[in-house]
Amino acid sequence: MKIRNTTTAPSRWPIGAFLLACLLGTGSVIADSGKLLVELENVRDDSGQIRASIYSDPESFRKEEKALKVVSLPARAGNITLSLDGLAPGRYAVMVYHDANNDQKLNLRFGMFPTEGYGLSNNPVVMGPPKFSESAFDLKPGENRITIKIAY
Repeated sequence: MKIRNTTTAPSRWPIGAFLLACLLGTGSVIADSGKLLVELENVRDDSGQIRASIYSDPESFRKEEKALKVVSLPARAGNITLSLDGLAPGRYAVMVYHDANNDQKLNLRFGMFPTEGYGLSNNPVVMGPPKFSESAFDLKPGENRITIKIAY
């Protein structure tokens, strides 16, 4: 006895609609993502690398291992632009430092004072450890730009 597949086109319709909805949903997430261009000013020299980390959580701020993204690129004296793509709209803070000795950490004197150049989004004047709230900004869908001045 031969068994035939008796599935009709109308019964396949919900599956097709579901797949189409998934594809359209994915497209809107991609379209709604933000791109952040970070202009770094005042990089002192070409030694080492520039490391930038982006945070969305005040509790993880300044803890590079807990950053949403970390970008590293060769240092170049003057101004440098770096790009962070695929970010959901929301509230973020960026911390950047000039890792002149390539040890992948911001070196501190007495555990508090940076011995390498660093900067924060919004360029706050800080007395003590920087706070997320002082550096936080709203990222919108599409292209966003911020400028960070590196302090040595």
